[in-house]
Amino acid sequence: MEVIKYAVVIISGYLLGSVSASILLSRSAWGGDVRGKGSGNAGATNMARVYGLGAGFLTLGCDMLKAVLACWIGSLLLGDVGLAVGGICCMIGHCFPVFHRFKGGKGISVGAALGLMIDWRVFVCIIGVFLIVAFLSKKVSLGSVFASVGIAAFSIVFQVGTPKIVLAVCAMCLAIFQHRSNIKRLLNGKEPDFKAAGGKKKS
Repeated sequence: MEVIKYAVVIISGYLLGSVSASILLSRSAWGGDVRGKGSGNAGATNMARVYGLGAGFLTLGCDMLKAVLACWIGSLLLGDVGLAVGGICCMIGHCFPVFHRFKGGKGISVGAALGLMIDWRVFVCIIGVFLIVAFLSKKVSLGSVFASVGIAAFSIVFQVGTPKIVLAVCAMCLAIFQHRSNIKRLLNGKEPDFKAAGGKKKS
């Protein structure tokens, strides 16, 4: 019975993560695939960069919702261990979606939702870190990297429990891995400042 529960949590988490809001919204509402525009990333930041802040926030909300649902299913079936398993599988699906040829986002919107599911204090802290760093540097990627480190650091500080700390560390590692090209550009001083599009654009 436990094996079946784990299978349900893993499969449902990954499949939920594989539903890419940015790709579906860009195709249905804006007539094109966001991965072919801007930074080429399937995430909320690139949606905002290409189609405007409204599109970015809508994508963020949808991506966070699927992560919350994946964690909730895991928690319902297996407690905190299930929450952690469902959460990391959702993030893997978001970054490498089976429905979209394994080319997805960088995990920050899902990571924010995981922070919320780990502990509301962790969520508040990582959002604060992200906003401060992104605002001061004008680089969303730098804020994302700092927030990624923060999810693990604050989970340890607030002693949220071993399963959630493992989730936080895994989320941090995957998010940083997905930002490896951004980190290289940041170190070389070539990472562009973030600028949202002015409004809705048709492809």
